[in-house]
Amino acid sequence: MPAAAVMVITVVDQANEPAPVSAWVLYADWVTGALGLLALWWRRRYPVVVGIALAVASSFSETTAAAAIVALFTVAVHRPARVTAAVCAISLAALSGYQLRWPEAAVPPLTVFVIIGLGHLATVAAGLSVRSRRALVASLRERVAAAEVEAQLRAEHAEREARESLAREMHDVLGHRLSLLSVHAGALTYHRGASAQDRARAGEVVRESAHRALQDLREVIGVLRAPVGELPPPGAEDVPELIDEARRAGTPVELRDEAGVTTGGPSLPGTQGHTLYRLVQEALTNVRKHAAGALVVIRITGRPGDHVTAEVVNAPPAGPPSHPGGSGAGLRGLRERARLVTGQLDHGPTDSGGWRVRLRLPWPS
Repeated sequence: MPAAAVMVITVVDQANEPAPVSAWVLYADWVTGALGLLALWWRRRYPVVVGIALAVASSFSETTAAAAIVALFTVAVHRPARVTAAVCAISLAALSGYQLRWPEAAVPPLTVFVIIGLGHLATVAAGLSVRSRRALVASLRERVAAAEVEAQLRAEHAEREARESLAREMHDVLGHRLSLLSVHAGALTYHRGASAQDRARAGEVVRESAHRALQDLREVIGVLRAPVGELPPPGAEDVPELIDEARRAGTPVELRDEAGVTTGGPSLPGTQGHTLYRLVQEALTNVRKHAAGALVVIRITGRPGDHVTAEVVNAPPAGPPSHPGGSGAGLRGLRERARLVTGQLDHGPTDSGGWRVRLRLPWPS
């Protein structure tokens, strides 16, 4: 330890030079210096107490001066600047008092005081530098830890969004196809007196719908696995195909596309077009479940640079719904799709007893 080395040098110097004081004062100085070195063991736990005690001891013990400087450095590292300044002032006063009482014969007093002042200044500056560096390292570690937590949260959020996206796609695609299967399978069940030709036609529709459901499922999985830009999802231009399927399943549908997005007119961006497609798909699926055979009117209005509005209204059901109640997962999925493109979804019963679903989306020019 440097403080011990300095103390040994001081003791040797005092022993070799004629002592201006009695022997017992020298022995007391050496004992105090040894105790000061021992006190440095607790300097990190009690830096201020040890610093002040050693500073006071250095006012009458030359061998304690080195330990007092080490304690001052520790105070500068672990305590605020105001506390450090106070301990430094006490140490300066103590050493200056010692020099005034027992001045160095070979060195001018002014030089001694300058050395004491510069030494204390250098010690405090070094301690504050170490403290600042440690604070910077701690801050960087906290930032790294916070960045790791943030990255983990982002990964979990992305994973959750991917699962929700997959769930929406599965619900929309399979719900639509399975509702068609349910309609034609129900026809086979409740019309046992149908001719063989009608049963064969219904069975062929069931087989084709099951095949299309598997094909749609493969396409959804393919979209999720494919690189960005490949296997684009269906858009507004594919809505007429949905309407044809619904008509073949016995649902009368009337399309009023005033915006022309389904007939080769102005095209909607990919996300907006896909959201509109899913709206029509979910609405037709719900009509088959809850209002089989009811007239459905699909109206699309809007223009580029403003908004596009798609409204699906069905007439009151002719009889009790084939699937009473429902989980509402489809409408929740549509609301989430609309939110992702800063759109708005409204739905509710009409005055005539039917049901209306209205979607409003931004239409960039």
